[in-house]
Amino acid sequence: MSEPDLGKLMSMAKGMQEQMAKTQQELRGRSVEGGAGGGMVTAVVRGDLRLAEVRIEPSLIEGGDRELIQDLVTAAVNAALTNAQSMVQQEMQKASGPLTGGMASLFGLGK
Repeated sequence: MSEPDLGKLMSMAKGMQEQMAKTQQELRGRSVEGGAGGGMVTAVVRGDLRLAEVRIEPSLIEGGDRELIQDLVTAAVNAALTNAQSMVQQEMQKASGPLTGGMASLFGLGK
């Protein structure tokens, strides 16, 4: 097995780091939603996994069932976080895919 080209490896690592930073920045501007109670509560989470907004249907508040509202908000936030984590994972895989494949080939691990 031949020795990997250290210069090429460092260049690829730098490229991967730059691409990941760019992707993280782009994700901050994106958001996803999660809902509960048939849309009675909706949570919006940004790509940096921060809660941006919670929307509650007025009729739910008028009903006054505090425990139900709390449960629905919790479920909506958790659903939105799950969706955001999935989005982040997919985007990071896309961002690093070509670079990690190239690195693998440097070490003779490619196809």
